[in-house]
Amino acid sequence: MSQSKHELLIKYAWAFIGKPYIWGGDDPMKGFDCSGFIIELLRSIGILPISGDWTAQGLWNKFQDRYSTEYPGKSTVVFYGKSKDRITHVMLCLDEQYCIGAAGGDSRVNTEADAIRYNAYVKVLPIKYRKDVVSYLDFGV
Repeated sequence: MSQSKHELLIKYAWAFIGKPYIWGGDDPMKGFDCSGFIIELLRSIGILPISGDWTAQGLWNKFQDRYSTEYPGKSTVVFYGKSKDRITHVMLCLDEQYCIGAAGGDSRVNTEADAIRYNAYVKVLPIKYRKDVVSYLDFGV
């Protein structure tokens, strides 16, 4: 029996646990920033085209009208920031309590050594590890 898109998405996300956070990163071999990680996941199941470059804000702007929800769940993407016009971080929900994503870094994290110094890597965290949850997008996978 073949796996669902949701199962493939989650399995692929887990494969990157421990990969370094790299500011502006979108390389499965070298590391990701938060939006680079989510873009890689969405591309893997055909939701985003292979070409194109999006920030966390750009992902929100592209998809906000299609799947906005106020509740986390499997395969929803959680957006963090000051408002829907100031999205600064994004992660993938594993369930109603936990998310996975490239976290812990910022513009100072440009190398693997920086990632080690700042404890910045792809990791699992409680969704509410940050107090600035703006909303969720459900991609229906």
